[in-house]
Amino acid sequence: MTHLPGKTGFRGVYPMLYSFFGADGRLDRHAMRRQIEGCLAAGVHGIAILGIASEVAKLSGAERLRLLAWVASDLAGRAPLAVTVAEPNLPEQIAFARAAQSAGAAWLILQPPPVRGVPEAELIGFLGAVADACEVPVALQNNPVNLDVWLSDAGLRQLVDAHPNIRMLKAEGPLLGVCRMIEAVHGKADVFGGLAGKEITNLLRAGCVGVIPAPDCVDVHVRIFELMARGAPEGEAEAERLYREILPLITFVNASVEQYLCYGKRLVAHRLGLGEVHPRAPAIRPTGFGVGVLERYAAGLGPLGGAVS
Repeated sequence: MTHLPGKTGFRGVYPMLYSFFGADGRLDRHAMRRQIEGCLAAGVHGIAILGIASEVAKLSGAERLRLLAWVASDLAGRAPLAVTVAEPNLPEQIAFARAAQSAGAAWLILQPPPVRGVPEAELIGFLGAVADACEVPVALQNNPVNLDVWLSDAGLRQLVDAHPNIRMLKAEGPLLGVCRMIEAVHGKADVFGGLAGKEITNLLRAGCVGVIPAPDCVDVHVRIFELMARGAPEGEAEAERLYREILPLITFVNASVEQYLCYGKRLVAHRLGLGEVHPRAPAIRPTGFGVGVLERYAAGLGPLGGAVS
């Protein structure tokens, strides 16, 4: 396959950064900076923040703004920054979207508010109002696997048709469901796959312009993307070989949100040469058996982006 640039020009692998905390429970600036540098050295095409992997629901409003400022400063325009907007109500979403724009976000990812049982028309109006307040391209996050609220394919199409700056989707779920989302927006929006890049090769074949995984094995995801983008049969064969190597690891880590926050973050910390991981409660703790499984699956990955571990 030859990978086309899409409607927006944004493409490739955008790792969703983990939030690292110090022993004092506060966000760890040093660890966050190391994570950015490791991802950039691995060749990522952009950086994403404040999604589920960032434990956005555990961060206060002030911490979200602090993390945004740190990442924008440390990234310093070296790659596009995608920022998730996940505030619980309309005024706060609009305010945070504008703050992200001011900080230098290249595009925004709108996450539906976690309010169950409201009519879809209410969600469409909410997300449309936030999009209308934004001056940069906007993506809609649709994740029926890990989020309490999501849109139907018809609802996604309605938003894309009605709002000119909604030009991307972060489409997460089983492959065939993502295919339906791609078809629903009838070529008007670029689609990034999620769920840790679990089906990366087929997502790219289906028409995704990239993936937004956690940083666990982002260097391998970058290699797979570039090989698939070249369109040569031997490149696709090598991409499939690499994919088969990391699939057991992705499957283990991505068994649940809590599991990848526990084991995926520890894997990234190890690959970056960081010290002890300090979870933010509530959180599950690693078991000896779980660490053994992780180590077997991760064997051979090495440092992330050349970091000294």
